[in-house]
Amino acid sequence: MEKGESSTSEQQESEAKHPTQHHLTVPSGLTADEFERLKHFVTEYHTYLAGPAQCSSLLAQRINAPVDIVWSVVRRFDNPQTYKHFIRSCAVPEGFQMTVGCTREVNVISGLPAATSTERLDILDDDRHVTGFTIIGGEHRLRNYRSVTTVHGFEGDGKIWTVVLESYIVDVPEGNTEEDARLFADTVVKLNLQKLASFTEAMTRDGNGKSQMG
Repeated sequence: MEKGESSTSEQQESEAKHPTQHHLTVPSGLTADEFERLKHFVTEYHTYLAGPAQCSSLLAQRINAPVDIVWSVVRRFDNPQTYKHFIRSCAVPEGFQMTVGCTREVNVISGLPAATSTERLDILDDDRHVTGFTIIGGEHRLRNYRSVTTVHGFEGDGKIWTVVLESYIVDVPEGNTEEDARLFADTVVKLNLQKLASFTEAMTRDGNGKSQMG
């Protein structure tokens, strides 16, 4: 009886969730043509099953740098403070190996509704330029936060550039609206992506002299 009740509860919970629809809306900053070429990545990597007390978003950043340079920064699970504004420091366990399942301990700068965050690497695909993590502990308000970032190279009209897509799903904190939660998370992700752009564009200029991105 208890097993049946548990099964019914799980089924109801599953039915209450719905897949996100990020593939239907072009993110700010991208052209319709760019997004059309990325839709299958959005469907494959940036779709979540969202419950009634969760919010999700997909953000994009165009970067005037080659995809290999951008990916070399994004893939560094052990060094997120390179481009993530609000991280003061990041520590990894002794003998750390950057493989799926590894963890990092992040300290957040003062002024945010957070202090620490324990995060687990969920995916790291160097061939398809995909990475993602889940927050599994710490002192913060981002409960059940899960994020995926994909990095995509483009060429056209004699130029090369990169588009970074970052999506997340997170619980809406008690006392907050879905809009409030999304606005906060979106703002953090946008600032991080903007810093990623400025950092990797500078790497491109410093490493290659005049970059190819007119």
